[in-house]
This record gives sequence, C-alpha cells and structure tokens, in this order.
Amino acid sequence: MDILHRIGVKGGTPEKVYDALTTIDGLAGWWTEKTEGETGIGDVIAFRFIPGGFDMKVLELDPGRLVRWEVVDGPPEWIGTTIRWELQQRDEHTIVLFKHEGWREAGEFMHHCSTKWAIYLMSLKQLVETGEGAPAPRDVMISDWH
Repeated sequence: MDILHRIGVKGGTPEKVYDALTTIDGLAGWWTEKTEGETGIGDVIAFRFIPGGFDMKVLELDPGRLVRWEVVDGPPEWIGTTIRWELQQRDEHTIVLFKHEGWREAGEFMHHCSTKWAIYLMSLKQLVETGEGAPAPRDVMISDWH
C-alpha cells in the first residue's frame, strides 16, 4: 500500500524543487527545521519532530527529475518503506508526484501520515513559490501524533 499525492508548483522550475528536496537548508525550509546529515546517494538524512523522527537513506538522485529515499530508522510502520519524488515541467508548473511506498497495512497511523504528507507538500509548494515554507514545528497539528 502506498500514499500518493500530486502538487503543481507555480513558477518553480524542477531544479528549484529538486534543490528543496536535496539540500539540508531546502529540506529544513519545508519539512522540519531539525534536519541534519548529508544528501548524496548512500548518505543518511536525519529528520526530527516533536514526537520523534526518521532517518532516510538516499537511494536515487536524478537532478531535476527524481529523488528516492529508504526509511532506515523511525516508527516500525515506516522502516523499509521508500519515499519517491518525481518532478516534471508542465507549462509554468513543476508537477510533483509523491509516493510513500511499501506500507504493510493501511492502519490509522497511515491515514495520519497521509494527511501530514499533504500538509508538508503544501509547505514545499509554499517554500518554492514564496520563499517561506511551514516546516515543523510551525506546521499544522492534526492530532496527538502531531
């Protein structure tokens, strides 16, 4: 089972969106301010939030087109899943096709994470379009999982 989302980033080139997904400053600008690590293939990026965090191993990078990570540490439901960002230019928009792939079951936590991914994708869109995102801890809180 997978979480799937799509956004269009107006005025943002695939390269600008790619930079927001592949640099520590970019990631900290839309997902969580507490982002550390290296962002090359084989490197691990650490993302920390109020209730905990995730470590992502960078599996694949194709500049302006694709970013893919594997979750190597975090909640048990996330470990072994992959996160994929496909980027395409369409007129004045960059289309982002997002997939969080390989969930073992569609439990309540997956529902929560799907909503949070949508919130963070809107933060990514906002960062690229306006220069300012809404990363954690400034994101929208939706439940006790945040």
